[in-house]
Amino acid sequence: MNKTYKHASESEVTLSQLMLPSHSNFNGKIHGGFILSVLDQIAFACASKHSENYCVTASVDRVDFLNPVEVGELLTLKSSVNYVGRTSMVVGVRVESENIQTGHKKHCNSSYFTMVAKNQDGEATEVPGLILKTENDIRRFIKNIKRRELRQQHDKTFNDFQLDLENHLQLLKNHNAKVELDKH
Repeated sequence: MNKTYKHASESEVTLSQLMLPSHSNFNGKIHGGFILSVLDQIAFACASKHSENYCVTASVDRVDFLNPVEVGELLTLKSSVNYVGRTSMVVGVRVESENIQTGHKKHCNSSYFTMVAKNQDGEATEVPGLILKTENDIRRFIKNIKRRELRQQHDKTFNDFQLDLENHLQLLKNHNAKVELDKH
């Protein structure tokens, strides 16, 4: 089987949706859970388009809500495949909101979804490689290699974590916690 390659532009998906009162929380801002749901949908569409297979979300790397989204604003999500492995892809999604009366735009969120392609039997299946045409394509791909390396270091640190009560109690003195150990 010959290996296929695609450029990220072949799989890009853009979605715009007007934010309605039914999407808001008790504070009148658009509910973060609603935005997360739309993020997952667009990551699915982008990954499925690239892989030409059904895809599932394996992980989400950081979701920072930078600016609130207001009722009546136009929410626009832009997605692209930034990195591919053998069966997985990292889809970057940028979220902006726009006041449709003034045209003022805000960057609200950037998130990275790791998606895995599945075949008809539900097994992970190989995905096309990624053609890197620009410095920005290369930057995005390398950033994801670095993000993956950092995640592996993080996982190792916390999988191997051992509590050293004496030293860690000292560490807690600089944080907003009060220790009241039971004397059993």
